[in-house]
Amino acid sequence: MIKSELVAHIAAQNPHLYQRDVENIVNAILNEITAALARGDRVELRGFGAFSVKHRPARTGRNPRTGAHVSVEKKSVPFFKTGKEMRERLNREGA
Repeated sequence: MIKSELVAHIAAQNPHLYQRDVENIVNAILNEITAALARGDRVELRGFGAFSVKHRPARTGRNPRTGAHVSVEKKSVPFFKTGKEMRERLNREGA
């Protein structure tokens, strides 16, 4: 599911809301999560999961095509860990 499909689905479930309002709400939520991660904060949505930032140190990598050694700079990457309720729900429905 992509963001536009999510907005359309939420708008269909809530006919009293305009689709553009739902889109603004979804964008606001995603922007706040992104801003919190950029500040280094952790975002926890109970029952859904937690977003955090993992820091990867600088290292020496290898170009797979040439085999030459390449320096890879340190970087921060987003990380998502599912919540207990989501894991249980996914495993219950999959069985």
